[in-house]
Amino acid sequence: MTAIRLLIADDQAAVREALAVMLDLDPGIDVVAAVADGDQAVAAAREHAPDVVLMDLDMPKMGGIEATGALLSEHPGLRVVVLTTFEDDESILAVLRAGARGYLTKDAGRTRIVEAVRSAHSGHSVLDPAVQARLLALASRKPAAEPVTPVPLTAREREVLELIGQGLTNTEIARQLFISEATVKTHINNLFAKADLHSRADAVRLALTITS
Repeated sequence: MTAIRLLIADDQAAVREALAVMLDLDPGIDVVAAVADGDQAVAAAREHAPDVVLMDLDMPKMGGIEATGALLSEHPGLRVVVLTTFEDDESILAVLRAGARGYLTKDAGRTRIVEAVRSAHSGHSVLDPAVQARLLALASRKPAAEPVTPVPLTAREREVLELIGQGLTNTEIARQLFISEATVKTHINNLFAKADLHSRADAVRLALTITS
């Protein structure tokens, strides 16, 4: 199996270097470059053709939100996972709208970061539980401007959606429903297509409207 080509962007040298060493130890990940700001990330993506970018938000010259938009504009198939100390609502929403596939805070452990990189590479999303909670809180504060059109989900798809809304990962959903992770991914793909969802954050918002 070909290793996932990973680009790391973080302005803190100690963090950047530690992440590079830690993640490069995983046999399924190949750290192709580690850079200090968004400008360097854009240049490194052109040079090294990564599959996934692990992106900090607060960086000089070009920050993570702007860099995410620039990278995905130039490389639409690239996956971006945010790894940052920021948990404020504006940053979360802005970078998810820019196209990030995952959002973790820097207290995430190695296993969680590796899982986020792999999930993003597979086209799925991973959100930090605290971030998931913030999205739910934001959605609950904003009443729908118009009635929500019912989505024709199967009973199993609805169960999977509700568990996504609770912040569970695909692995955790599989364990709770006693089905394989591949089956969970199939249900997620189906409900994303039926409900015209584009990210895990969209799924959380839909779950809230269905279960509230």
